[in-house]
Amino acid sequence: MQPRLNYLFALLLVAVPVLAQEETTEIEPIITESTVTSKTDTTLKSPPPSAISPTINTSNSDLFTFGVAGAEQTQILCVSTGKQITDDNCEMLKNAKTLYDMGMKVAAVSVMCQDQRIFDAMMNAGTPCPKDGLIGEQARAAWEVSDEEEPEELKERIREFTSDEKTLIGSGIVAALGLLLLL
Repeated sequence: MQPRLNYLFALLLVAVPVLAQEETTEIEPIITESTVTSKTDTTLKSPPPSAISPTINTSNSDLFTFGVAGAEQTQILCVSTGKQITDDNCEMLKNAKTLYDMGMKVAAVSVMCQDQRIFDAMMNAGTPCPKDGLIGEQARAAWEVSDEEEPEELKERIREFTSDEKTLIGSGIVAALGLLLLL
Protein backbone atom coordinates (compact mmCIF):
# COMPACT_ATOMS: atom_id res chain seq x y z
CA MET A 1 0.00 0.00 0.00
CA GLN A 2 2.84 2.17 0.57
CA PRO A 3 3.91 2.03 -3.00
CA ARG A 4 0.40 2.80 -4.08
CA LEU A 5 0.23 5.67 -1.74
CA ASN A 6 3.49 6.96 -3.03
CA TYR A 7 2.22 6.55 -6.54
CA LEU A 8 -0.97 8.45 -5.70
CA PHE A 9 0.99 11.13 -3.95
CA ALA A 10 3.30 11.53 -6.96
CA LEU A 11 0.30 11.69 -9.28
CA LEU A 12 -1.25 14.45 -7.16
CA LEU A 13 1.95 16.44 -7.20
CA VAL A 14 2.04 16.32 -10.96
CA ALA A 15 -1.68 16.90 -11.37
CA VAL A 16 -1.99 19.94 -9.05
CA PRO A 17 0.08 22.26 -11.23
CA VAL A 18 -1.98 21.22 -14.22
CA LEU A 19 -5.19 21.99 -12.40
CA ALA A 20 -3.88 25.35 -11.17
CA GLN A 21 -3.19 26.71 -14.63
CA GLU A 22 -5.74 29.06 -16.10
CA GLU A 23 -6.66 29.24 -19.67
CA THR A 24 -5.37 32.32 -21.49
CA THR A 25 -8.11 33.90 -23.49
CA GLU A 26 -8.11 37.06 -25.53
CA ILE A 27 -9.45 40.00 -23.51
CA GLU A 28 -12.03 42.14 -25.25
CA PRO A 29 -11.88 45.90 -24.49
CA ILE A 30 -14.74 47.41 -22.53
CA ILE A 31 -16.23 50.38 -24.33
CA THR A 32 -18.43 52.79 -22.40
CA GLU A 33 -20.19 55.61 -24.18
CA SER A 34 -21.60 58.59 -22.27
CA THR A 35 -22.91 62.07 -23.14
CA VAL A 36 -22.39 64.93 -20.67
CA THR A 37 -24.37 68.18 -21.04
CA SER A 38 -23.46 71.09 -18.79
CA LYS A 39 -24.67 74.67 -18.50
CA THR A 40 -22.46 77.35 -16.94
CA ASP A 41 -23.51 80.87 -16.01
CA THR A 42 -20.70 83.35 -15.29
CA THR A 43 -21.38 86.65 -13.60
CA LEU A 44 -18.57 89.15 -13.89
CA LYS A 45 -18.63 91.88 -11.28
CA SER A 46 -16.14 94.64 -11.94
CA PRO A 47 -15.98 98.34 -11.19
CA PRO A 48 -16.77 100.87 -13.90
CA PRO A 49 -13.92 102.29 -15.95
CA SER A 50 -11.62 104.63 -14.06
CA ALA A 51 -12.42 108.34 -13.97
CA ILE A 52 -9.15 109.99 -14.92
CA SER A 53 -8.81 113.76 -14.87
CA PRO A 54 -7.77 115.36 -18.13
CA THR A 55 -4.28 116.79 -18.38
CA ILE A 56 -4.26 120.54 -18.91
CA ASN A 57 -0.95 121.89 -20.17
CA THR A 58 -0.05 125.31 -18.79
CA SER A 59 3.70 125.17 -19.19
CA ASN A 60 4.05 128.35 -21.28
CA SER A 61 4.67 131.28 -18.94
CA ASP A 62 3.10 133.82 -21.34
CA LEU A 63 -0.31 132.16 -21.21
CA PHE A 64 -1.19 133.31 -17.67
CA THR A 65 -3.42 130.31 -17.25
CA PHE A 66 -3.66 127.44 -14.85
CA GLY A 67 -5.51 124.20 -15.09
CA VAL A 68 -8.16 122.85 -12.78
CA ALA A 69 -9.22 119.24 -13.16
CA GLY A 70 -11.09 116.71 -11.08
CA ALA A 71 -12.67 113.29 -11.24
CA GLU A 72 -15.27 111.38 -9.23
CA GLN A 73 -15.80 107.63 -9.42
CA THR A 74 -18.42 105.49 -7.75
CA GLN A 75 -19.64 101.97 -8.46
CA ILE A 76 -22.28 103.38 -10.78
CA LEU A 77 -20.96 106.61 -12.26
CA CYS A 78 -17.62 108.05 -13.40
CA VAL A 79 -17.25 111.76 -14.10
CA SER A 80 -14.13 113.74 -14.95
CA THR A 81 -13.77 117.33 -16.03
CA GLY A 82 -11.14 119.98 -16.48
CA LYS A 83 -10.83 123.61 -17.39
CA GLN A 84 -8.16 126.16 -18.15
CA ILE A 85 -8.55 129.45 -16.25
CA THR A 86 -6.96 132.74 -17.27
CA ASP A 87 -5.46 135.01 -14.63
CA ASP A 88 -6.66 138.49 -15.69
CA ASN A 89 -4.40 140.35 -13.24
CA CYS A 90 -1.31 138.59 -14.55
CA GLU A 91 -2.39 139.35 -18.10
CA MET A 92 -2.82 143.04 -17.23
CA LEU A 93 0.67 143.18 -15.71
CA LYS A 94 2.19 141.55 -18.80
CA ASN A 95 0.40 144.02 -21.11
CA ALA A 96 1.59 146.99 -19.05
CA LYS A 97 5.17 145.69 -19.05
CA THR A 98 5.10 145.13 -22.80
CA LEU A 99 3.82 148.69 -23.39
CA TYR A 100 6.48 150.08 -21.03
CA ASP A 101 9.23 148.09 -22.80
CA MET A 102 8.04 149.58 -26.11
CA GLY A 103 8.53 153.11 -24.69
CA MET A 104 4.82 153.77 -24.20
CA LYS A 105 5.02 154.62 -20.51
CA VAL A 106 1.77 156.63 -20.32
CA ALA A 107 -0.13 153.79 -22.03
CA ALA A 108 1.41 151.29 -19.59
CA VAL A 109 0.24 153.38 -16.63
CA SER A 110 -3.23 153.64 -18.24
CA VAL A 111 -3.45 149.86 -18.46
CA MET A 112 -2.51 149.55 -14.80
CA CYS A 113 -5.06 152.23 -13.83
CA GLN A 114 -7.91 149.99 -14.99
CA ASP A 115 -7.66 148.37 -11.56
CA GLN A 116 -9.45 150.46 -8.90
CA ARG A 117 -6.75 149.76 -6.31
CA ILE A 118 -4.02 151.14 -8.55
CA PHE A 119 -6.22 154.09 -9.58
CA ASP A 120 -6.72 155.02 -5.90
CA ALA A 121 -3.04 154.54 -5.10
CA MET A 122 -2.01 156.81 -7.99
CA MET A 123 -4.45 159.54 -6.88
CA ASN A 124 -3.24 159.29 -3.26
CA ALA A 125 0.38 159.54 -4.40
CA GLY A 126 -0.32 162.81 -6.24
CA THR A 127 0.29 161.25 -9.66
CA PRO A 128 -3.19 160.74 -11.14
CA CYS A 129 -3.83 158.25 -13.90
CA PRO A 130 -3.74 159.63 -17.45
CA LYS A 131 -7.09 160.67 -18.95
CA ASP A 132 -7.69 161.34 -22.65
CA GLY A 133 -3.99 162.06 -23.24
CA LEU A 134 -3.73 164.40 -20.25
CA ILE A 135 -1.22 163.73 -17.47
CA GLY A 136 -0.36 165.30 -14.13
CA GLU A 137 -2.56 168.12 -12.75
CA GLN A 138 -4.50 168.37 -16.03
CA ALA A 139 -5.45 164.67 -15.67
CA ARG A 140 -6.47 165.25 -12.02
CA ALA A 141 -8.78 168.10 -13.09
CA ALA A 142 -10.25 165.95 -15.88
CA TRP A 143 -10.91 163.07 -13.43
CA GLU A 144 -12.60 165.42 -10.94
CA VAL A 145 -14.96 166.72 -13.64
CA SER A 146 -15.99 163.30 -14.96
CA ASP A 147 -16.22 160.61 -12.28
CA GLU A 148 -18.29 158.15 -14.32
CA GLU A 149 -15.26 156.88 -16.24
CA GLU A 150 -13.31 155.88 -13.14
CA PRO A 151 -12.81 152.19 -12.64
CA GLU A 152 -15.70 150.87 -10.63
CA GLU A 153 -15.21 150.20 -6.96
CA LEU A 154 -14.62 146.59 -6.05
CA LYS A 155 -17.42 146.72 -3.46
CA GLU A 156 -19.95 148.19 -5.89
CA ARG A 157 -19.59 145.57 -8.59
CA ILE A 158 -22.74 143.65 -9.43
CA ARG A 159 -22.45 140.17 -8.01
CA GLU A 160 -22.28 137.70 -10.85
CA PHE A 161 -20.63 134.33 -10.79
CA THR A 162 -17.35 134.29 -12.64
CA SER A 163 -16.35 131.39 -14.82
CA ASP A 164 -14.08 130.14 -12.03
CA GLU A 165 -16.88 130.26 -9.48
CA LYS A 166 -19.23 128.42 -11.84
CA THR A 167 -16.61 125.69 -12.23
CA LEU A 168 -16.23 125.47 -8.46
CA ILE A 169 -20.01 125.27 -7.94
CA GLY A 170 -20.30 122.56 -10.61
CA SER A 171 -17.50 120.56 -9.00
CA GLY A 172 -19.27 120.85 -5.64
CA ILE A 173 -22.50 119.53 -7.14
CA VAL A 174 -20.69 116.57 -8.72
CA ALA A 175 -18.98 115.80 -5.40
CA ALA A 176 -22.30 116.00 -3.54
CA LEU A 177 -23.92 113.63 -6.04
CA GLY A 178 -20.98 111.27 -5.65
CA LEU A 179 -21.42 111.23 -1.89
CA LEU A 180 -25.14 110.60 -2.26
CA LEU A 181 -24.43 107.63 -4.52
CA LEU A 182 -22.12 106.16 -1.91
CA LEU A 183 -24.85 106.19 0.73
